[in-house]
Amino acid sequence: MEESYSPTTNPALTGIRGLCPRCQTGHLFEGVLKLAPRCEICGLDYSFADPADGPAFFAMTIVAVPALLFALWLQLAYEPALWVHVLTTLPLTLLACVALLRPLKGWLVCSQFFHKAEEGSIDREWHQNAAKGLK
Repeated sequence: MEESYSPTTNPALTGIRGLCPRCQTGHLFEGVLKLAPRCEICGLDYSFADPADGPAFFAMTIVAVPALLFALWLQLAYEPALWVHVLTTLPLTLLACVALLRPLKGWLVCSQFFHKAEEGSIDREWHQNAAKGLK
């Protein structure tokens, strides 16, 4: 008897929690950032997912403004030497970016499943027409 699963209706929350977008019970990750090959509960193959550099881009974008504000505040309030920034601002920025990578990657993978993302059809049609000599 095949079990039926109710796919997620909230890909952001499911992804941030690192759960399977189809059953919300299995795990997305094998280790810290590596996607598992498939869900251990429902068997969903995660090969459809390709978040590429999206999580890193979003993490850096989200962290950049608060990190800059902290560095400016530190500089204007205390006028510290450069090494103080290297020991405070740099590690805080790096840790914040790394802390955001896993939840953002999970969110993007679950969003790809939720929205049934696939290779762009416009792009695919253009390449097929270009191969035929049409434009």
